[in-house]
Amino acid sequence: MTVAQPSSPASKKRPLARSALRNGRWAGFRHLLGARLLELAREREVIFWVFGFPPLLALGLGFAFRNKPADRTTIALVSTPYTSHVLSLIDQARERSAIRTERVDRARAADGLRLGKYDLVVEPLADDRVQYNYDPSRPESVLSHSEVDDALQTAAGRKPVLETSVHLSSEPGSRYIDFLIPGLIGMNLMNSGMWGIGFALVDMRQRKLLKRFVATPMRRGDFLMALASSRLILMVIEVGLLLGFGVFIFHMRVLGSFASILLIGAVGAVAFGGLGLLAASRAQKIESVSGLINVVMMPMWIFSGVFFSYERFPALIQPFIKLLPLTALNDALRATILEGSALAGQSGRLLVMFLWGGIAFALALRWFRWT
Repeated sequence: MTVAQPSSPASKKRPLARSALRNGRWAGFRHLLGARLLELAREREVIFWVFGFPPLLALGLGFAFRNKPADRTTIALVSTPYTSHVLSLIDQARERSAIRTERVDRARAADGLRLGKYDLVVEPLADDRVQYNYDPSRPESVLSHSEVDDALQTAAGRKPVLETSVHLSSEPGSRYIDFLIPGLIGMNLMNSGMWGIGFALVDMRQRKLLKRFVATPMRRGDFLMALASSRLILMVIEVGLLLGFGVFIFHMRVLGSFASILLIGAVGAVAFGGLGLLAASRAQKIESVSGLINVVMMPMWIFSGVFFSYERFPALIQPFIKLLPLTALNDALRATILEGSALAGQSGRLLVMFLWGGIAFALALRWFRWT
């Protein structure tokens, strides 16, 4: 005869704890998040565009704008009776200046300048007189005019009145690739946040998946939080991948802490996730949400300083540019990565992103359509 042994209190607690872990308040959220990550992992095109394309873009632009010797100045020398004298002065200056000349007639020189073949047209009018023709809207044309004029004047006997010295400096932090990497991080967070959430939701709505989700015991808030949380997990990989690419391939210096960079990236990802959710809250078709997302993203592509500084735009509109979420994200990332700025110094930019994300989430949750 066997006697049943009484179970201990500890043995009772363990099954209850496991049951609470499996079926507790956040069980549905964990399952939804895991399902979303598995879905993303099975989409090879998503993996390429999120993780593969940005490093390839950085690689191409980094090599295109890498540190290299200055380009040679290409000038058209108009054929006149005095051209040989001017050409001899240029030959004297060639040891110091990178000037390449082509001797052509006036019409061909004008066409070459108009089409960008030549940076400058030099027309000798006398042994001691030349006429320059250049395009003031082209920086290389303005630089060519200054360089060629200085070379000709020096070769003709002009002596400098001031003694000068030159110190060349090209340190990490001042290069184009150092400016580009934080902009690419911001652009990638915007693209993945808006397309990853907006496009996915409308695709689910179009395939009637949202309607099926609503019919389950799922909490609607858990579903939307799982969608946003999946972007935060991807954000860590995106930021780490691009930063590591810049550090190991282009020897980029990261002066700020990685924790600060991740926090800024998380705030940016939440802001753009809210905008993506808002864009998809009512859209019924892929074409509709694509148009809405492009309308939101296009101004930020142009104005927010991804590939070049927004300070090139008129000062009148720069306060409005700084209120864009991508501008705030890019500026905060550059200040932290390149200058080592503390988070306290980024409070204004973080507030801009918080407001965009918070207002967008609030409106999206109010207007969201599940069917």
